[in-house]
Amino acid sequence: MRPDLLTAANALSAVRLLTAPACAWAAFTLHWPLAAGLFWLAVVTDLLDGPVARRRGEVSALGGLVDHATDALFCTVVLASLAALDLAPAILPVLVAAAFLQYTLDSKALAGKALRTSRIGRYNGIAYFVLAGIPITRNALGWEWPPDGLVLGLGWVLVATTLVSMADRLRAVLQP
Repeated sequence: MRPDLLTAANALSAVRLLTAPACAWAAFTLHWPLAAGLFWLAVVTDLLDGPVARRRGEVSALGGLVDHATDALFCTVVLASLAALDLAPAILPVLVAAAFLQYTLDSKALAGKALRTSRIGRYNGIAYFVLAGIPITRNALGWEWPPDGLVLGLGWVLVATTLVSMADRLRAVLQP
């Protein structure tokens, strides 16, 4: 096992990785309080892993890849479960996975390079979590607002911004 993989920050990412299928299942089966608890646990671990890595001097290209891969997987499976309930566009989880793959490949992250970030990609990454969290939290709390149609509409906006982000990355890679 690589020593740079066994870090406190990566342990936090591992918790998020383990919550992904459970959160998706809980949402899909309408166990909203459980889904919300797992979702917010994932958010907390995502907010903590970077500061923990920096404070402990464990920042690495591999750690960044593990963090982002875990985020992409979490959002992909949770958004897929929400799409199955007509609470997110069905194409969105596919685009999340494709955008992460593109991000990884054009950054040469698999060769150990640091991920090449973009502003729109960063905001989309945050928005994937927000979009997943809205119906999960709303339903766990028994609220009726925002309505499903608004949540779905926001999902389509995110589909558009994800496509823009992917086109921007492609353009940047193809430029001499």
